[in-house]
Amino acid sequence: MDIKGVIFDLDGVLCFTDEYHYAAWKALSEHLGIKDFTREDNARQRGVSRMESLEVVLSKSGKEYTQEEKLGFADYKNELYKKMLENISPSDLSDDVKHTLDCLKKSGIKTAVGSSSKNTPTILKRLGLDGFFDAVADGNDITHSKPDPEVFLLAAKRLALSPDCCLVVEDALSGVQAGLGGGFTVAAIGDAAKSQSAHIKLSKLSDILGIIGAE
Repeated sequence: MDIKGVIFDLDGVLCFTDEYHYAAWKALSEHLGIKDFTREDNARQRGVSRMESLEVVLSKSGKEYTQEEKLGFADYKNELYKKMLENISPSDLSDDVKHTLDCLKKSGIKTAVGSSSKNTPTILKRLGLDGFFDAVADGNDITHSKPDPEVFLLAAKRLALSPDCCLVVEDALSGVQAGLGGGFTVAAIGDAAKSQSAHIKLSKLSDILGIIGAE
């Protein structure tokens, strides 16, 4: 496998902010009088854009909202979420993630982040990873969220690599679909490892090192 670059999703792959997302969306739903927003609903929001995630919440309200109201709701949730992100620090990086990133760096394999989140720069800075990756593409750069491959294609372009030379690592089914749609080799971890579509299934992130010869 001739892999020259690895593109990581952020949430659920390099770090785990799912609980913060859930708490913020739950708070918004209660603010709107929606009492039955569940973790199953939250799972439907993984890997998609903020506005698409909002629609999951609003679908439970039975009410119609203007676009202006929806933008206000999304901002409300995001402000709560950003406040919660203040708790993130480099200590939230697992030893396995740190080992994987260090080995890739030493081996000369390029690395990038490809995330639909507009909070990617903030999260990377809180983790102490701002400036670490050779490229970053996130929700601030794209018009189509996953499963559209736009964010991964942009990350590959910024790495100056073609998709067939890159490995995408994803924990969401929408991200797996995005990687496949863009012509990438896709490694699935976490819930996405249940997918039959991904080329590679990982039990831990460092499994990719042996697969691409970066140990």
